[in-house]
Amino acid sequence: MKIAIINGPNLNLLGKREPGIYGSESFEDYFQQLQKAFPAVEFSYFQHNVEGEIINYLHQTGFSYDGILLNAGGYTHTSVAIRDAIAAIKTPVIEIHISNVYAREEFRHTSLIAPKCVGSICGLGMKGYRLGVEYFVA
Repeated sequence: MKIAIINGPNLNLLGKREPGIYGSESFEDYFQQLQKAFPAVEFSYFQHNVEGEIINYLHQTGFSYDGILLNAGGYTHTSVAIRDAIAAIKTPVIEIHISNVYAREEFRHTSLIAPKCVGSICGLGMKGYRLGVEYFVA
């Protein structure tokens, strides 16, 4: 089982950025916990602030992995190109958000990528990634 985790813009600052919304744990620390919790899963982790690099990684993993967990950050609400990349690949994608985007600013209530994903998990903190992994391994 191979699962790619892709985080978009500003998620490299998890643990430092707005801890009241995103918590105080870095993603790197959480990623180690995921690897220990699911030793049979081969994980890859990629974070980038540039839209095109996220698209390139979707293309790279989207035909050879069993699942992708994508937290596109702010690109969720603006990127037709990421939506098209998800539609173009064979690997199923789950949209992940640490915060409850529906309890935040109105512009965050629309996801351009959700219709091309198999599901969405939001508002459950970092636990959303674990739930996404559980979906794929079940």
